[in-house]
Amino acid sequence: MGLPRYGRPKGFEGDSSPNLYVANCGPAVGLSYDSIASVFSAFGELKGVFAADDSGARVIVSYRDESSATAALEAFDGHPCPDLGGRSLHIRYSVLQPTSQGQVSDSVPVSLMASELNIPGLYLLQDFVSIKEEEELLAAVEAKPWKSLAKRRVQHYGYEFCYEVNEYPTGVGLSPHVDTHSAFEGFIFSLSLAGPCIMEFRQYAECAWLPNHTSSPNMKTESLENDKSFLRRAIYLPPRSMLLLSGEARYAWHHYIPHHKIDLVKNSVIKRGSRRVSFTFRKVRTGPCKCEFPQYCDSPR
Repeated sequence: MGLPRYGRPKGFEGDSSPNLYVANCGPAVGLSYDSIASVFSAFGELKGVFAADDSGARVIVSYRDESSATAALEAFDGHPCPDLGGRSLHIRYSVLQPTSQGQVSDSVPVSLMASELNIPGLYLLQDFVSIKEEEELLAAVEAKPWKSLAKRRVQHYGYEFCYEVNEYPTGVGLSPHVDTHSAFEGFIFSLSLAGPCIMEFRQYAECAWLPNHTSSPNMKTESLENDKSFLRRAIYLPPRSMLLLSGEARYAWHHYIPHHKIDLVKNSVIKRGSRRVSFTFRKVRTGPCKCEFPQYCDSPR
């Protein structure tokens, strides 16, 4: 299950609820969820403390009753809190936002090992290169020119990939996609350097992702984002790890990187680094794809 979704209440500023939206508070400013819960529990029984967004600096404190929330708001709003590093908190009431049936939650449990995802053909090798090798590789690419895209920079070695189809809209780290069957063979390697990230995998209904030549590329991306009928898995990619996509993982699952400033991994909050460099290795296909997943394949049969 994903985290509850909360927001500011509509209407008067004085509208109350048992849930508080607390700014200047969270892992990004050095305050753990446990320490926040310990301080706010002095005013009443808590349901929990949740991330309000991806910033890591705003949380939702949820009480069992409104009177506890009111007491905490009156005590802490706009005042330094000695038990929370002396930070001045900015607090408003919040409400639980209803979710429609079938809506996808914002979060999915993140695994540390590929075997936990139960996706055939997915492998993750930790510490594939040493720290020294990582430094040497980063230095090598920095010595060469970069090509700037909308949201990132790239370098090409061998054939150059055409980016006329924009898969990187505003606010998205990497749009859900399958590397084209007809263009590339069955093994795709990705070496992560400099910073960590979460990679999510989605399996849509059969043929849902196949190109529609009557639609624009942007419409294709929007249709995938609006389609909620898919399976989801997520894995943590630490620096110096090598990811291998093969078989079903390569041909039948979309992969993408959510655009987050922080990630929740096994109850630990991990901040994204200032940068992440990915070395992606693909082999160009010279004949038609003969994979075992024709329902997801764009190659003529």
